[in-house]
Amino acid sequence: MYLPSILLKISYALQVKGASAVVVGGAVRDMLLGLPVKDYDIEVYGLHKVEELEVILGAFGSVNSVGKSFGVVKLKSGRWEFDFSFPRTERKTGKGHQGFDVSVDGGLDFKTAARRRDFTINAIGYEMQKCSLLDPYGGVEDIKQGILRHIDARTFVEDPLRVYRAVQFAARFEFAVAEETAVLCKKMVAQGMLDELPKERVYEEWKKLLLKADKPSIGLELMREWGITERYFPELHALIGVPQDVKWHPEGDVWVHTMMVVDEMARELKMKREKRKGEEKERLKLLFAALCHDFGKPLTTTIEYEDGRVEKWQELNKSVLQETHTKTLHSLPQGHLSLRSGALFTLHSNARIRALRHETAGLEPTRNFLYRLTNEHDFIDSILPLVEHHLKPSQFYAQGAKDGAIRRLATKVNIEELVLVAKADFLGRTTPEAKRGEYPAGEWLLEKAQKLSVRTEPLKPLVQGRDLIALDLQPSPKFKTMLDDLYAMQLDGKIETKEEAIDYIVSKYIKNKEDGV
Repeated sequence: MYLPSILLKISYALQVKGASAVVVGGAVRDMLLGLPVKDYDIEVYGLHKVEELEVILGAFGSVNSVGKSFGVVKLKSGRWEFDFSFPRTERKTGKGHQGFDVSVDGGLDFKTAARRRDFTINAIGYEMQKCSLLDPYGGVEDIKQGILRHIDARTFVEDPLRVYRAVQFAARFEFAVAEETAVLCKKMVAQGMLDELPKERVYEEWKKLLLKADKPSIGLELMREWGITERYFPELHALIGVPQDVKWHPEGDVWVHTMMVVDEMARELKMKREKRKGEEKERLKLLFAALCHDFGKPLTTTIEYEDGRVEKWQELNKSVLQETHTKTLHSLPQGHLSLRSGALFTLHSNARIRALRHETAGLEPTRNFLYRLTNEHDFIDSILPLVEHHLKPSQFYAQGAKDGAIRRLATKVNIEELVLVAKADFLGRTTPEAKRGEYPAGEWLLEKAQKLSVRTEPLKPLVQGRDLIALDLQPSPKFKTMLDDLYAMQLDGKIETKEEAIDYIVSKYIKNKEDGV
């Protein structure tokens, strides 16, 4: 295992004192998975007091003992930062992640200390002095087999966040969850153990799922299977079983489509990241937009028949949930439509499924869903326009939208980001066009927006309030009317220069005023 040279020096210094250093946790796991190692956590065995560790580490850099009561000492040396800790045991004493009685003991053996960890793949150590692996719970074999397995059922349930950790680890590493672990997670969800988790901790696991997994759908499917979506995220769970027109969505219901869209967005962002490292917040915004883009469909989906009858999916689904009868609906794959209600659905081929105005209907459930995870108001507000306008690129392309419409769209949403969401939506299905991997509407809109200088931001107003004051106009509420009028002319392409803008103001507002109009 590659180690920074400073760690090897520290390891030798500890050995002189009769202690040993063991790299633990994610660093060892990622090394075995062939992933880059970014952070090194080291457990120190054989010392009696944390103060002894502080003295040894002080010779190598700046020591921070903020976590001293938990046996944790931070070392900063040049560009490196490391967490050194004593082995410890934990005992649940109350609710929440702080409700633990921690016992620090430098004399513990590695197997005893590692029992408090969540999964076998995270309980592997690398002893620096001997250059050997410590694997008391079979984590190496589980990595080889691609299995995520908990260590101890008794300690696992003490921190319910581990259910979400299972979700994001399974997705990130594309591991199968051991049957006994899946059963335990389902039981924890059903018993309401996750109720105690603060949204901040849950949100961190959601971010890891979306940002680090090539296929976030793996984790989202686990959330569905284990009852997490039904209990904690009803806006997401409502997508299950909602039918779609087979012409546009042969892949199945809205849930299936959404899973494909999220994976497509993750793939697109991964390709872009290889060219240009995107900001984490920017990528997270796009992934959430992809996840939420069809949240309005459960509210707006209707089934229209040739005889003029129209049935709302919401009402129909409620009746099916209450009655165990077979309903004739549509010729979509029955498995997709029975996910939520358990009823058998077949459908007349002459029925038409529509979800008119689902884009705007999805704003409120998107807002509610996101506020279950975070109180970052500005971040949530930045996602809503992407949901509201996600059909615009395809619609504008089909209609041959004029420049003015594109300029106006840019005042509501970042067009470059919108095209990414629309592209993921278009490719996240199994139509022949999607399988080709091309989205001509997006390319068309981006090219038009580039020529109009609105690809990533709206047009800047040619005239501002100070320009009106320079024309000897007195500030008043009428300024807004003048500037809005002028900006509308600019968006329509009727005014292109500041000189033209000033002339327009003079002719419409000043000259008319002088003429008594």
